[in-house]
Amino acid sequence: MDEAVRDYIDAIPSGHRPLFDRLHRLILAAYPDAAVVLSYKMPTYKVGKGRLHVGAWKHGVSLYGWQQGNDGGFSARHPELRTSTGTIRLRPEDAAGIPDEELRDLVRSALDPRSGAEPAS
Repeated sequence: MDEAVRDYIDAIPSGHRPLFDRLHRLILAAYPDAAVVLSYKMPTYKVGKGRLHVGAWKHGVSLYGWQQGNDGGFSARHPELRTSTGTIRLRPEDAAGIPDEELRDLVRSALDPRSGAEPAS
């Protein structure tokens, strides 16, 4: 991870940092070789052609960057968390009620193993 990504992560407000760290751990557990770069001024996880942008915002953490419909059904189960642009906005209190497995499914779908990368077992 380069210094710009570390600086971004270090600047995340303490109230949102545990949620960001949870997502970061889930992504790297599924894809330990994922490249983490700064893109669109936020951490972006790259696996093959797949991209998942994870950025802090005023009320939590946002995720976006996958192809439409490639979110493992997450948006259908949680339509209140999806914006009109396809971004998922997670507040810490929302994420507290979402199991890790559901977030892992979102990650796996977003970083699509068909792009040439297989998730870790």
